[in-house]
Amino acid sequence: MTKSTTTNIPHTSDQILDIAEHLIQTRGYSAFSYQDVAVALDIRKASIHYHFRSKSDLGIAVVDRYAAKFSAALATIAHDPSKSSMAILDHYISPYMEFAKSTDKVCLCGALAGEMMALPPEIRLRVEAFFIEHHAWLASILKRGVDRGEFHLSAKPGKMARLVFGALQGALLVKRTTGDASQLKDVVDALKAQITEGTKF
Repeated sequence: MTKSTTTNIPHTSDQILDIAEHLIQTRGYSAFSYQDVAVALDIRKASIHYHFRSKSDLGIAVVDRYAAKFSAALATIAHDPSKSSMAILDHYISPYMEFAKSTDKVCLCGALAGEMMALPPEIRLRVEAFFIEHHAWLASILKRGVDRGEFHLSAKPGKMARLVFGALQGALLVKRTTGDASQLKDVVDALKAQITEGTKF
């Protein structure tokens, strides 16, 4: 019995994180509770408190896991010399395209940014770090594209990185509001044209 319970602990923890991540992406941090997670998993709220003492602890764990997965994937593809810079950028954009296929899901940190002042300080710091890391990564890929003659930017990589990141995050929010599935695709197409052709808008 003890062995079975011990084995089940990581599994339950992961399930809690999965549900909490989904709820934040679709409802927001302030709009979900431990009761929502308990109902989704058919467990008692006490079981959630066993793994995460407070909602803040749960939120921190969700953001840390999300950011770590993103970082690992980006680091791997960025160091593949066989990939074109556009292929790397497409890899970055692909999760946004997947989010857009749902009716209400957006980037986890994008959802959290919408209620930044209501978040616990520890979560705010993590969302800020996520944004800073992604801006730096995008800037490095855009510079890579310029250095390889693949991109022709109308502004410095750092500025273009802000444009790309802000456009992707914003397009998801607009798509969720309007339900227009073409919203993100049109934004991505325009960004690619500007990146490859140096088009000035």
